[in-house]
Amino acid sequence: MKRSKGYRNAASQIDREHLYAPAEAAKLAKDTSATKFDATVEVALRLGVDPRKADQMVRGTVNLPHGTGKTARVLVFATGDRAEEARQAGADIVGADELIDEISKGNRLNEFDAVVATPDLMGKVGRLGRVLGPRGLMPNPKTGTVTPNVTKAIGDIKGGKIEFRVDRHANLHFIIGRSSFSERQLVENYAAALDEVLRLKPSAAKGRYLKKVTFSTSMGPGIPVDPNIVRGLVAETPA
Repeated sequence: MKRSKGYRNAASQIDREHLYAPAEAAKLAKDTSATKFDATVEVALRLGVDPRKADQMVRGTVNLPHGTGKTARVLVFATGDRAEEARQAGADIVGADELIDEISKGNRLNEFDAVVATPDLMGKVGRLGRVLGPRGLMPNPKTGTVTPNVTKAIGDIKGGKIEFRVDRHANLHFIIGRSSFSERQLVENYAAALDEVLRLKPSAAKGRYLKKVTFSTSMGPGIPVDPNIVRGLVAETPA
């Protein structure tokens, strides 16, 4: 694949044989961002789990202390008072039967980043699994997105709550901010997410759990991060 000059310049600043400390990686991510816009900073983890086994699935949510740098667009499946509550709480799209029909046909999928549903509608929303599931958007009680308290769910999501789920190759991806964030903000967000991933380590997983960590920015090269550094991350980061 032919890379842009900006990408090649960024890649030349990264030693692929070196494992960077999170603070170093955050600085590199900012310094090597190859885009003219405020790039997203992402983290990819390779976990020592077998996602094909139900008892080794890693899935959860975490509230990033500094948010993601983007206000998520939230779709809510609700009726009556709960629907009005969702609108008042700032939901971007609210509906029930007609909205479920639209989504089932693959419509409006580019208009939202997260989905919340009240428990009474999950019998109908459940059939959207084939559409929302592959996008990681299916409401789930374990992540707080199936709830009667739509105000809290919407507030959490718009305030910086992210959801993560290991894929079939045992990789896990999440956003920790933007290139405009300070190094400390990026590291604090990473530390919060990493703590939750470590807390969720399946008891059935054997061997090394955190195998590989990579930071990257939108359309930028990957930065290898030392997976052994999991404590005291913020203390090593300039204020």
